[in-house]
Amino acid sequence: MTRKYFGTDGIRGTVGQAPITPDFVLRLAHAVGRVLKKTESRPRVLIGKDTRISGYMLESALESGFNSAGVDVVLLGPLPTPGVAYLTRAQRASLGVVISASHNAFPDNGIKFFSAQGTKLDDAWELAVEAALEEAPVWVDSASLGKARRLDDASGRYIEFCKSTFANDLTLRGMKLVVDAAHGAAYQVAPNVFHELGAEVSSIGCAPDGLNINKGFGATHPEALVAAVTAQKADYGIALDGDADRLQLVDASGRLFNGDELLYLMVAERIARGEKPVGVVGTLMTNKAVEVALRGQGIEFVRAKVGDRYVLEELDKRGWLLGGEGSGHLLALDRHTTGDGIVSALQVLQACVRSGKTVAQLLEGVTLFPQTLINVRLAPDQQKWQDNKALASETKRIEAELGDGGRVLIRASGTEPLVRVMVEARDATQSRSCAERLAATLQPAQ
Repeated sequence: MTRKYFGTDGIRGTVGQAPITPDFVLRLAHAVGRVLKKTESRPRVLIGKDTRISGYMLESALESGFNSAGVDVVLLGPLPTPGVAYLTRAQRASLGVVISASHNAFPDNGIKFFSAQGTKLDDAWELAVEAALEEAPVWVDSASLGKARRLDDASGRYIEFCKSTFANDLTLRGMKLVVDAAHGAAYQVAPNVFHELGAEVSSIGCAPDGLNINKGFGATHPEALVAAVTAQKADYGIALDGDADRLQLVDASGRLFNGDELLYLMVAERIARGEKPVGVVGTLMTNKAVEVALRGQGIEFVRAKVGDRYVLEELDKRGWLLGGEGSGHLLALDRHTTGDGIVSALQVLQACVRSGKTVAQLLEGVTLFPQTLINVRLAPDQQKWQDNKALASETKRIEAELGDGGRVLIRASGTEPLVRVMVEARDATQSRSCAERLAATLQPAQ
């Protein structure tokens, strides 16, 4: 069955437009509550949010919807998405709810859910909720209404959890860090985690006003962090996104490391400790250099569809622990049940402290392959691009040219009438030339 409301990461859209309206969100919570009550007599859900101004409105709507179905609510206030996942598990709650549109700008918002185990829920659960949305509401009587309370020390509990993922025998003392929380959910939490582990910390992007989340700061806009790290002569900069589940890292020279490089470093750190992983999951977009380096270490590498949800599904299926994507969504399932930017940063810094080497030194054997990505807008008569014989023929020629030294990835955009043509090669000129040749086969004749 096709889902009507749920996308790859919950329900998301522009505030004030369906489905991100208070009336729909109230109905959504009521429907979720009814699904929960099929297996529990008195469910309890936790609700956290990022710093968007619309979070107040949507929090109230969720609270009313759950209470009207006889579900108790615990309000966590602003808290990173992985913090909600952790507390849902730690508090033995029935469900965790996050109000966030992640790295999107403030006019957007969304709702996503975590199971009692702190994991993302499957398609069957989402379909059950959508089915309940189609039914008439069943308001419980006054005596059965749910109650609401606030967990005042939610941030403190999550800070302690993050610190627990860093080795007890190590410290960040002597390290100078700049932390950029994108004016988002981690603005209070992230600086404290690194400070309490001994680092000297300065903060940028930690002054939310409800309208500035992800604006010019954070993992999607690392330029501000690069400037701050170099100006302050810091050792590293940590950039999170609005809900703090993704990470970008900057070193003292201003070099930016993406998720592909940091994933490899997390794997290498475990190898150095004698905990060699069986395999690692990346995505279709993961740089081939990472695959080559991992296979050189005798570690199997598998590609999932783009999106941390699909990386997690592949890890669960194989019983592996480490995976991620270039955007900075990194998964270390021996540390947390979901992607966590703060925990990922701690894993990287732990590798540096334990080895006495910088991130750049730890990655000396991994040089990313140049990637060229060209978006080709399709004409109305080109929608069946998979049947393009010229494209198929040129793809085969280029793959033969590249051999093991590169790869081709051609995929449709999920949101626009575009085909994304990506070529990786050891040489940037070859990468660009091959991508242009492929894109030309999709261009209408002049």
